[in-house]
Amino acid sequence: DLTHMVHIIDTEHPWDVYSVNSGHAEVITCLEWDQSGSRLLSADADGHIKCWSMTDHLANSWENTVGSMVEGDPVVALSWLHNGVKLALHVEKSGASNFGEKFSRVKFSPSLTLFGGKPMEGWIAVTISGLVTVSLLKPNGQVLTSTESLCRLRCRVALADVAFTGGGNIVVATSDGSSTSPVQFYKVCVSVVNEKCKIDTEILPSLFMRCTTDPARKDKYPAITHLKFLARDMSEQVLLCASNQNSSIVECWSLRKEGLPVNNIFQQISPVVGDKQPMILKWRILSATNDLDRVSAVALPKLPISLTNTDLKVANDTKFFPGLGLALAFHDGSVHIVHRLSLQMMAVFYGSSSQRPVDEQTIKRQRTAGPLVHFKAMQLSWTSLALAGIDSHGKLSMLRISPSMGHVLDMNMSLRHLLFLLEYCMVTGYDWWDILLHVQPNMVQNLVEKLHEEYTRQNAALQQVLSTRIVAMKASLCKLSSSTIARVCDYHAKLFLIAISCTLKSLLRPHFLNTPDKSPGDRLTEICSKITDIDIDKVMINLKTEEFVLEMTTLQSLQQLIQWVGDFVLYLLASLPNQGSPVRPGHSFLRDGASLGMFRELMVVIRIWGLLKPSCLPVYTATSDTQDSMSLLFRLLTKLWLCCREENHITEPDDTLIDECCLLPSQLLIPNIDWLPINDGIISKLQNKQLVRLQFGKAPGLVGHTVSSQFDAFVRAPGQPKIDHLRRLHLGAYPTEECKSCTRCGCVTMLKSPNKVTAVKQWEQRWIKNCLCGGLWRRMPLSYS
Repeated sequence: DLTHMVHIIDTEHPWDVYSVNSGHAEVITCLEWDQSGSRLLSADADGHIKCWSMTDHLANSWENTVGSMVEGDPVVALSWLHNGVKLALHVEKSGASNFGEKFSRVKFSPSLTLFGGKPMEGWIAVTISGLVTVSLLKPNGQVLTSTESLCRLRCRVALADVAFTGGGNIVVATSDGSSTSPVQFYKVCVSVVNEKCKIDTEILPSLFMRCTTDPARKDKYPAITHLKFLARDMSEQVLLCASNQNSSIVECWSLRKEGLPVNNIFQQISPVVGDKQPMILKWRILSATNDLDRVSAVALPKLPISLTNTDLKVANDTKFFPGLGLALAFHDGSVHIVHRLSLQMMAVFYGSSSQRPVDEQTIKRQRTAGPLVHFKAMQLSWTSLALAGIDSHGKLSMLRISPSMGHVLDMNMSLRHLLFLLEYCMVTGYDWWDILLHVQPNMVQNLVEKLHEEYTRQNAALQQVLSTRIVAMKASLCKLSSSTIARVCDYHAKLFLIAISCTLKSLLRPHFLNTPDKSPGDRLTEICSKITDIDIDKVMINLKTEEFVLEMTTLQSLQQLIQWVGDFVLYLLASLPNQGSPVRPGHSFLRDGASLGMFRELMVVIRIWGLLKPSCLPVYTATSDTQDSMSLLFRLLTKLWLCCREENHITEPDDTLIDECCLLPSQLLIPNIDWLPINDGIISKLQNKQLVRLQFGKAPGLVGHTVSSQFDAFVRAPGQPKIDHLRRLHLGAYPTEECKSCTRCGCVTMLKSPNKVTAVKQWEQRWIKNCLCGGLWRRMPLSYS
């Protein structure tokens, strides 16, 4: 009655484990994530392969959607097909100002393309009897599966791995487990012919491990225990490990094109010139280690680092860069990080003190007690700054790998490495959680400034593409220092403002079909920046109000978002007299001309809509019935905007503006702004270098995370009303609706939409897959607090 479970956790909440009964009848042999982390493949010893997908885009809710099988044939290797996207890092150009020089798109063909060049999704698996099976996911949900023998003479496959070539082919490496047998390589081509999947295979050059051809070591390492391509998209380099009961040896091999020497007799008859020389593919050994302790697991780097060639000298010039090392775990509990080409030692981890022998007596006791605790499986994070491993006792560990690989580097070099990797994540959209592990509180300010500096050097188009991602990145960095934690609220408010501005402007429609080049939203921005009048009605006169006509139900449904804009403007202006306190949330907006300009545009739009439907206007509690609150706020907002509209010429607000803002609390009731609560994730608890021990299913307290009295506003007391941060709806003290929260920033929103109006559904659809900050969603317990 064994149930083979699959356990899925998010690194930010590692205690919150989601366990699903896989339905596999036999032991699971392979697990493989897709590149987005939203789908997972599992394969078992009976040849069954299952594809798991997130339900409702929730990181803690999964379902088995499709699958394939090779009945009774255990799967030994499994991989998703390549989608053709590869963005390489150029380490030697890390100081360049242009992102295009640092990161370049590598010409790489997908394994299979649909009509129009779109990559076709699917997976490839290798079985123990030498079969290769490919399953393709059609857009309509159907699965095309085909199975073929790797070669005519089928033989047992104990180890296998899959890699991809730039030309769209697949390379499979196999071994029968004996070091006296050759390691075989095959080229696999997949195509679709008459709505059926077709597989063609071709034998490539094979190799014998160097240690088996060395007379001194011929029979020393009888078994090949690990066989891995150095990267999924590097089919020319392979890592092999041969072992005996007590020790191992690791070799790195490279496939090269070499000229075939031609005998002098034939040279005289027909001289070989340039390209005419016959070429042959040949495996050459790049490097090998000395005798090591027995290897128990291998983890390979994922970063596509572009080295100008495979020359080891070039590789050594950048030896301190993370992503160049691979991890080897040993049976004595230690982990070594070695260079992925030269196999030279870069860093060592010895395990916890409970695993490390202290004296002779302990050594004797441990020898009799049985084998030491060691890693059985490991994975490096995307940027190689963290290593996750499961040991022989079933414990999950996360190791922090220093960007300097244990070498003493000056602060600037460490910062440059972190900055370079943050930029890479910003461009690619990969999660930067593992980089945050290495950011100390004293680095935060420096990193945020440098990141902004590099961002402003890019061209306008790229800046627009990355505009929200950089804000989310700054927010996650500022969370790590008590002096910048108030700015986290500002950055989230800015993300929300950008989203509202885009949504409300997109609702505007040109009055005539033969419209000029600019959209109504662009014209609104242009007119508002040109006309600096402090009277909202005079600005409004310059706009074509017919472009702002919307249905009454649409306007009413947007009231909650409009209310947030109105409340935030009032809060900002009321906090202007206290601007000397940078720890107050909202402080950075007072010098941010672009954001104040956005608020100003939205106030104009809201004013026009208020003429059509007065009930959609923001509600203010004023002391005077005759006061035009919106007009007053627009006047003060414009004065503040004029002080900082030009980034290089920011002036201090004059005394009359500050005096008028001081009077605001006596004219209007200042609202309480609902800031995001302080996140309950693990990253803020890892600031010091102490070991943190956690237990599955049990969330830790905020030990070691001191919250100053000035941040009490962000910590919700039990029984306080909760808020839907995206819809701006109050959920009550004990919500009855199912909610989801962001795994990164803690933003909370309802799982199901209570709205039927199209405009609001469009707003909600923006956040169906990811939060404002780009984080994934997870389902929350119904009685969350």
